[in-house]
Amino acid sequence: MSLASLVAERRILVCVGSGGVGKTTTAASLGLAGARAGRRTLVLTIDPAKRLANALGLETLGHDQQAVPKEKLLPVIEAIGGAPAKTGTLHAMMLDQKRAFDEIVARYASDPAARDRIYKNRIYQQISARLAGSHEYAAMSKLYEIAQEGRYDLIVLDTPPTANALDFLDAPERVSGAIDSPAIQWLTKPYLQAGKFSLKTVGLGAAFVLRRLARFVGSEFLEDMAKFFVEFNAILGGFRERAQQVFDILRRPDVGFVLVSSADPMSVDECIYFYDRLMSSKMPLGAFVVNRVHPSGPPEIGREELIAKLGARPELRGYSADDVVQVAADLDRTYREFQALAEIDKREVGRLATRTGNQAPIVQVPFFDRDIYDVEGLSAMVRYLLEE
Repeated sequence: MSLASLVAERRILVCVGSGGVGKTTTAASLGLAGARAGRRTLVLTIDPAKRLANALGLETLGHDQQAVPKEKLLPVIEAIGGAPAKTGTLHAMMLDQKRAFDEIVARYASDPAARDRIYKNRIYQQISARLAGSHEYAAMSKLYEIAQEGRYDLIVLDTPPTANALDFLDAPERVSGAIDSPAIQWLTKPYLQAGKFSLKTVGLGAAFVLRRLARFVGSEFLEDMAKFFVEFNAILGGFRERAQQVFDILRRPDVGFVLVSSADPMSVDECIYFYDRLMSSKMPLGAFVVNRVHPSGPPEIGREELIAKLGARPELRGYSADDVVQVAADLDRTYREFQALAEIDKREVGRLATRTGNQAPIVQVPFFDRDIYDVEGLSAMVRYLLEE
């Protein structure tokens, strides 16, 4: 199935890849392609670089879903070419980790009072933005929530770089492990037994350790920590339930993972690593996108023919014969360097295809001579993604 077919038929596309390979740009381009295909499309990013807003012609991008105005969208779709009879819509949003995590707590807290106690706890205020896996878990939960609403025909999720994208799959276990670990249970035991943080309910060894800790961080801090973990532990069941719901969605046949890479050998290695992880997790692979590929040049011509062609160029009139020879030598060297890069890229794309068994299409996007930072640049990229 081609990437164009994925855009036209799948409901969720998850873009993953290492940093600096054009993943966010690819996600934005797929969003444009979805709108061009007549679909109600949302691009959801958790990339902290915040480049998506500028790429879509928006001044800002936040936690609320924001429509790309028709007057900005239509010219881009027309620039792509072959405008459809019906143009869809395009919305975009950037996940606010703190707000998203607050929404999860509100959903699973036993009552508003318990929710407010967690919100006000200074430990929660710190770790809701820093707890390992919390960002990725919040994104998973938000994706599930939006998918359940049914407002969009296509949701394109732009994940963090590969190391974090792996956390995207591990996030529930990481959050649960951090809150439900033996060390945390040991810390909260005094609070659970006495209703407050008291050292009278623990043994001499534990009391000694906790007193030493209190000297550095204060007993009030330890009580805040114990309170938080006791309260938060009560809603972990809801967290795990939501995580399972998200995993069930991500394994559905209307989902496709788009693995984004460059042709750099290290980037291809990371792409293969994530491919293996997807296969072991039984996640549906959709396509590979290899960005910034150096294309092969035209057939090489002889030095004398090149000098003759250069000598006929009007911009080189007035140059001496030695100057023309030097220009020819510089051009020849540059050509050979680009050809060498093209050969390396061709080899790496072939290695990716061989290693993954050609199980999904590999779309190659060439090395552009400028950064893709606006909707005009995205329209050019869309044409390559759709292989037009």
